Formats: sequence, C-alpha cells, structure tokens
Amino acid sequence: MARIKRAVNAQKKRRKTMKLAKGYFGAKSKQYRAAKEQVRRSLRYAYIGRKLRKREFRRLWITRINAAARLNGMSYSTFMNGLKKNGIELNRKMLADMAVNDPAGFAKLVESVKKA
Repeated sequence: MARIKRAVNAQKKRRKTMKLAKGYFGAKSKQYRAAKEQVRRSLRYAYIGRKLRKREFRRLWITRINAAARLNGMSYSTFMNGLKKNGIELNRKMLADMAVNDPAGFAKLVESVKKA
C-alpha cells in the first residue's frame, strides 16, 4: 500500500487559515500555529455574536417602546397586553421604529389601547 503524502492539501488548508487571519495583530497574522488558534477563536466569537445580536436588538426595541409608552402615561407591559387584547399584531421592531420616528402615531396607538 502506498504512503499518502498531504503536501498539496496541507498547503491549501494552511493557506485558507492564513487568508482568514489577514489583518490580525502580530504573529497571529504571520505564523500558522498562532493564526490557526486565533481564527478558531474568532469564528467561535462570530457564532456567539450572531446569537447575541438578536437578543440585544430585542432589548433595545423593548427599551424604546417602554420609554415611548411611559411618555404617554402607560407602562410597557400594560401596553403590550392591550395590543394583544385589541388584536393589533405589530412586532417590537415596528413598534420601536414607530416610537422613534412617528411619536404622534405611537400616541394614537396608546390611546386606542387605553380605550379598550
């Protein structure tokens, strides 16, 4: 049985890692071993970051809705409960956008919730 030498494939693998490590500081962009470790770490942080971004945006939207609702004399929880009872299906992203860019429309929404 012939011995398998990994010359080309090993070079491809290293080249791919070094390409991903471009722009890193110091040895992490020059030496394969350091680059490999940092790339692995970076990919893990990127994966975690994609999950965290969703949570952080939801928190931001809730904070904005709460602030706008309180300006109109209502708490976030009662406002959201009122929306649900009225059958108004607006997601938090749209409500937060409305709170920031269209305060008059948001105030009308709060009034409709207060009536019901």
